[in-house]
Amino acid sequence: MKVKQVHVRVEDELYEKLNSYSAATDQTIQDCVREAVACYVTDMRKKQREVINKQFTFIDLFAGIGGMRIAFDRSGGHCVYSSEWNKYSQQTYFANFGEQPDGDITKVKAEDIPDHDILVAGFPCQPFSIAGVSKKNSMGKATGFEDKTQGTLFFDVCRILKEKKPKAFMLENVKNLCSHDKGRTFKIILEALDELNYEAFYKIIDGQDYVPQHRERILIVGFNRDLYGDNIDFEFALTPKDPKPVMRDILIEEVADKYTLSDKLWTYLQNYAAKHKAAGNGFGFGIAAPDGVARTISARYHKDGSEILIAQEEKNPRRLTPRECARLQGFPDDFKIPVSDTQAYKQFGNSVVVPLMENVAELIVDKLKEMDSRIENKMDRQAI
Repeated sequence: MKVKQVHVRVEDELYEKLNSYSAATDQTIQDCVREAVACYVTDMRKKQREVINKQFTFIDLFAGIGGMRIAFDRSGGHCVYSSEWNKYSQQTYFANFGEQPDGDITKVKAEDIPDHDILVAGFPCQPFSIAGVSKKNSMGKATGFEDKTQGTLFFDVCRILKEKKPKAFMLENVKNLCSHDKGRTFKIILEALDELNYEAFYKIIDGQDYVPQHRERILIVGFNRDLYGDNIDFEFALTPKDPKPVMRDILIEEVADKYTLSDKLWTYLQNYAAKHKAAGNGFGFGIAAPDGVARTISARYHKDGSEILIAQEEKNPRRLTPRECARLQGFPDDFKIPVSDTQAYKQFGNSVVVPLMENVAELIVDKLKEMDSRIENKMDRQAI
């Protein structure tokens, strides 16, 4: 059996406990650690697959730090599987959910993923190669989702849908997915979902009705026609927050000086904005109004924070703290942030508006209840 080395740093207190346990059991510390990790992972997987007092099961693909998971957990779901390749996001996910997501989903066999009711995925948008498809079309050969989506991460969503046939799915992406490659990418996505026999519904939704941030994303929701037939209807009948959140709702009163922009950076941002304004462009920093909404936070926020700055009296503006970024995305205040500020900014910039996702999750769950009830009533009538 091949053995790989893993170097682990632990606190003095934990090291002393390991040392004592090692002496008591006549094992090396390495063996003690390996035994502990093996037991923990086994117990973690068992716990992950147990469904206790939950309405439905779901899987969390391209999970990030778990924004979608929070939404579906709150809607009565139980997560039976998660996947996220970024090691820092895995760290945050583990800190908050006590589960280590699988890594690269492209390496995971679809049959190894647990059965589930709803597939949830915030899949990245990649270019879809149409060269092979065009060649097949010219030869009069049919093409399916495997030809059209192979080599993209959306393909992995498709192969899991094909293998596990969940009742429903919810996919999230940037709004530009609709116009990407002159609309061809989105057309392929809808064709692939149709081929897998799912009735798909989509809408571009702005998160500013749930958090003080202008953030447009496309949501695609689908239901299994093999289970529910062809006459499926679904509406994004959302219930926005009232009153509408504003920036002052998420701000922390006392913030460390390190979040205030240096004179050098502030001068650079002002000069940069003036240069582009003179050229007729709209590029530049953004000072968020306390009673308004902010621009869209992105993964680049860690660089200079220019898209969302907070004005300060007799000081240069400051960037948001990681906790304020979490609030800007609708994460609860008990959400743990175990990583550096740089990684935290990237993670929240890549995440979802949690309360919006929760609202959509509730609509999906209600629709499934309605359709499942209809099937049960039909079966009861047939049994009489």
